[in-house]
Amino acid sequence: MRRFFLIFCVMLPLAPPVLAQNSARYGRCLDVADKNPAIALPDAESWAKMGGGTLAEHCAAMAQVRLKRYPEAAARLEKLARASGTPGAMRAEIFTQAGNAWLLGGNGAKAVANLNTALSLSVGDADLYADLGRAEAMIRNWRQAVTHLSTALAMRPKSPDLLLLRASAQRALRQYKPALNDLNAALATQRGDAALLMERGLLRRDLGDLGGARTDFVAAQKSGSANIRREAAEALDALN
Repeated sequence: MRRFFLIFCVMLPLAPPVLAQNSARYGRCLDVADKNPAIALPDAESWAKMGGGTLAEHCAAMAQVRLKRYPEAAARLEKLARASGTPGAMRAEIFTQAGNAWLLGGNGAKAVANLNTALSLSVGDADLYADLGRAEAMIRNWRQAVTHLSTALAMRPKSPDLLLLRASAQRALRQYKPALNDLNAALATQRGDAALLMERGLLRRDLGDLGGARTDFVAAQKSGSANIRREAAEALDALN
């Protein structure tokens, strides 16, 4: 939030006293939205009704994100990005935030639309391409997911998280060899990572290497989160 606050306030076409007053309130609002969003949301909405404009609406959306009210936050951010009063230089960032909120809310199609709009308005960075890859994967557009994740990996080589995401999309496309290469590369730097082991187990299962799959599922079950332990247990049961 802090980076957005600093850039956003610089771009606002306000007179100096108004800018200082609104910037200070915006900063306080974002701080409360981060720490106590249930208080920040009604305060930001009240400020918006009193003419707080873009700053108030953005703070309200950030509070909704913290409250996990993702569809509401996403719709608010998308509307804000399209509003005539929003500085043009900030539209890409707000569309990115809207896309991520849609992603968190489970709406892959709207996430893709907003993130693509953000990309059309900006040069694009590894995070944006990674988000696009996640969104495309959510709607099972595996080829586009691989394309975006490959672009992200070109900017951020050897990222275990990105390698895992691309491997999962490649497995869906039955591109087993590159998927295995990605997982082994990720495990070389994140040895014993449960999510990576779980995905490699699924890949080995699809390849017919049931012994290798079992080894990975057992290892993932020992070190993973509750969700991964449950998935590993189910995968092991299916092998028997």
